[in-house]
Amino acid sequence: MQRQLETGPLPASALDAAAAFMALHLEAARAILADPKTSALAIILPPAPRDHRDWRLALARDLARGSAPRRVNIVSGHHGEALSATLRFLADAPGVTGQYLVCHE
Repeated sequence: MQRQLETGPLPASALDAAAAFMALHLEAARAILADPKTSALAIILPPAPRDHRDWRLALARDLARGSAPRRVNIVSGHHGEALSATLRFLADAPGVTGQYLVCHE
């Protein structure tokens, strides 16, 4: 079963946003991944400028490596059809893990 973790707003600065995620949400992500019923985790982050890409991709890859065979992906976007469709795709894509996907309407 794919579970979801939505962070809500993060700081505008990439460095501050990464630090806030680590301080406020990393343990929750690890707890979800420790649940034997979880086969995948989709972390939903708010849209951000391109300079946030590196820390988000590193987070997706490192969590995925450390949680295998569970899958971890990060999805960025506003609520809407694009985000919903991406989450549906990930739920049915057993080979996709460690990715950072940006959704646009």
